[in-house]
Amino acid sequence: MKKSQFSLLALFFSLMLLLSGCFSGQKETTTTPEKKDDNNAGQTEEKEETPPAKKVLHLNNNEEPGALHPGLAQGTHDSWILEHAFEGLTKKTPEGEIVEGMAEMPEISDDGLTWTFHIKDGMKWSNGDPVTAEDFEYSWKYVLNPESASEYAYQLYYLAGAEDYNSSEKKADYPKLEEKVGVKAIDEKTLEVTLVEPTPYFLDLTSFYTYYPINKKVQEANPDWALEADSYVSNGAFKLTEWKHKESMKLEKNENYYDQDKIKLDEVQFVIIDNEDTAWQMYQADELDLVYPLPQDVQGQLVDSGNAEFNNGPDLAVYYYNLNNDVKPFNNKKVRKALSMAVDRKTITEHVAQGGQQPAYSIVPPGINDVSGDFQENTGELFKEDLDEAKKLLKEGLAEEGMDKLPEFSILYNTSEGHKKIAEAVQEMLRKNLDVKVGLENVEFQVKLDREKAGDYQISRAGWSGDYVDPMTFMDLWVTDGPFNDANWSNSDYDKNIKIAKTSMDPKERMDAMHKAEEILMDEMPIIPIYFYTKPFMVKPHVKGIFTPINRYPQFIYADIEQ
Repeated sequence: MKKSQFSLLALFFSLMLLLSGCFSGQKETTTTPEKKDDNNAGQTEEKEETPPAKKVLHLNNNEEPGALHPGLAQGTHDSWILEHAFEGLTKKTPEGEIVEGMAEMPEISDDGLTWTFHIKDGMKWSNGDPVTAEDFEYSWKYVLNPESASEYAYQLYYLAGAEDYNSSEKKADYPKLEEKVGVKAIDEKTLEVTLVEPTPYFLDLTSFYTYYPINKKVQEANPDWALEADSYVSNGAFKLTEWKHKESMKLEKNENYYDQDKIKLDEVQFVIIDNEDTAWQMYQADELDLVYPLPQDVQGQLVDSGNAEFNNGPDLAVYYYNLNNDVKPFNNKKVRKALSMAVDRKTITEHVAQGGQQPAYSIVPPGINDVSGDFQENTGELFKEDLDEAKKLLKEGLAEEGMDKLPEFSILYNTSEGHKKIAEAVQEMLRKNLDVKVGLENVEFQVKLDREKAGDYQISRAGWSGDYVDPMTFMDLWVTDGPFNDANWSNSDYDKNIKIAKTSMDPKERMDAMHKAEEILMDEMPIIPIYFYTKPFMVKPHVKGIFTPINRYPQFIYADIEQ
């Protein structure tokens, strides 16, 4: 049910925004008094023209960014900022096409291994420095440096020598291993990239934030440059000019951006709010121009309402639960499958999430091409909900672990009313269907991520948005010792199929290998898929030009505000 009054937090933000004059629809103007010249008394005085109002977009980010350094970021609360403050060798159009970004389209060798990019003339950082090929080489090697501890370093393993360098444990070997990494600035404008194997989706990867450049001179002079707005340097359409930690952020149009004539917004102001109800109330009060995500009950009311401000579409993302395979009895396949079979996904999507989501009986979402057709549609349902089978498997699995009853355990989730409601639904389903006691624990998002990495949980809420449009962006998450394999699961046959899919030049062979790997994953059930996301958000009528790539948050780079 929608709250009828503002919470204290909502009231705080309302007052803050009121005092700063930052209401949506209000335009910042500068009025200049009429000039008076005492030497020309009696003459008609002329008024100066009032400067045009600034175009300011107001929206919410649902978490404090964990890292706004492209090489260290790992979540959508980070990437939403990075995608507008930085630009890679390539970028994506509103239609989803990959086009030139900082560089011209690459020259590719006949064997598909060598890619040569030429940085375009006039590319600059927000501080005026030229963007160079060396910046790209430096940034990619920064990600791979073991001392950087980048969670996303594996996304660069497509480069020759990258995995050897990143996985090295001998500091003395770092220089020679770094030299062998397949990225080299031939000169100031030419970047040569050498891949381990031909990679069909590598061009897509060059638009992903881990592949963004960082300013080498800035990084070397101040390793903490990305922690505060006053030292922040980027190369995208916007620059970060204000960061009140855990409160708000401000982006301003980057006057050094090469395509600045296409950028219509002067400022983008974020408030950082982890409560969907508060953000929704601020949108209703015209304090936000765009709100995402929405409270689940609001989504349910809007899905079929015909409201012109409501937008919804597919999202290349899956909502799931990690089962910590290192914790007994979740190490037992039968116990894991029993829990999954006892969850009613249709009830969750229709009565809890309420955003038109599709129940998930596999892990790869719709929207990715197979050799023919859609990969997910070709996969179909790899398991079914079955209470009788769930009870049978749970009994057998517990007996194998020397247990009579599943001990009480907790579901860990990051603070969000939506995640809480889903966790409560799962909690009740497991209690009712399997007589299992489940506790709930909510923490800040970054705390959740840290605890998952440390293995300090039993079951945790998770979600994954595709980094690029290929099944591999999901399938390589659960390889043995993978950096995002928070379930701590390992299967040699799974690893073998992922290896085939990553190295094969035959499209059918690589897609078949990923289908086989997905079948193994769902048979072993180290994670419990719940649903495939949609992307419901609200945007005011005066805001034009918002677009939503299938694997990105709503993009405002080309947005405009009607005045």
